[in-house]
Amino acid sequence: MRAQIGSTIPVLASLNLSESVAFYADRLGFTKLSQYDDYAIVARDGAEIHFWSCSDRSIAEQTSCYIRVSDTQQLFEEFTENGVDVKPPMVRPWGMKELYVIDPHGNLLKFGESV
Repeated sequence: MRAQIGSTIPVLASLNLSESVAFYADRLGFTKLSQYDDYAIVARDGAEIHFWSCSDRSIAEQTSCYIRVSDTQQLFEEFTENGVDVKPPMVRPWGMKELYVIDPHGNLLKFGESV
């Protein structure tokens, strides 16, 4: 019998944990679960994102995570209402409708739904 893998959780670089938590909570609708000197955790609808304290912006700018969602258009409307500068979702050649958000420290979030 094989061990099961339950879920994956991205751990993203943050230049300032308080700024990251505020952006994800205020702009993207996540809830802060915990925050320490060098680590923070936010969650929304059963999905978690963790952050580690990092002083090199180039690390965050080369990082992304993919988040499967049920409705990218609805997220686009919510995010723009919350002041996020984001382009409308687009259907990609691989059969996913995707919405891209870059957080204040350069991490790319790809929200995708099957079409």
